[in-house]
Amino acid sequence: MELKLYTEPDPMLRRKADPVGTVGPELAGIFKEMEGIMSRLDGIGLAGPQVGILKRIIAIDAATIAREEGAGQPEERYLRLVNPRIVNVSGQLCEREEGCLSVPAVYASVARPECIDLEYMDERGDTHELSAGGLLARCILHELDHLEGKLFIDYLSPLKRRMIVSKLKKLKL
Repeated sequence: MELKLYTEPDPMLRRKADPVGTVGPELAGIFKEMEGIMSRLDGIGLAGPQVGILKRIIAIDAATIAREEGAGQPEERYLRLVNPRIVNVSGQLCEREEGCLSVPAVYASVARPECIDLEYMDERGDTHELSAGGLLARCILHELDHLEGKLFIDYLSPLKRRMIVSKLKKLKL
């Protein structure tokens, strides 16, 4: 299966992802392809809808995030999230610039909670809990938005968002 990265304003990005029903061996291959796309494009996170898969799956480049945060290397380079669910968020919001592989060459400051607690399954169907802060929490929240059909530019003013989408449409011509 050859996955394709969808970019704004493609309607695929505005569709809501369905939960993964049965975890099977095909998920490992999908995650591998998603990780390859991230690696080629210097991304740190990618959600199913961004590659045309309307399932609640997210791949995170945990090693790159750890390097950027000055943290120790994680056990696995990639964090593979199946049916992730936020169980708690910190009350403190933190503003930081974000970008997105599906909204190329656009960066904007977005306020998000600093810390989250998450439940998810891995590609084998094992259940995990994760507490995350900083860039990892931001990345997970950004990718969770994709599962709901939401992009980081949706946090911007309507005027700024229209300008960005107009620019992206012109680039596709």
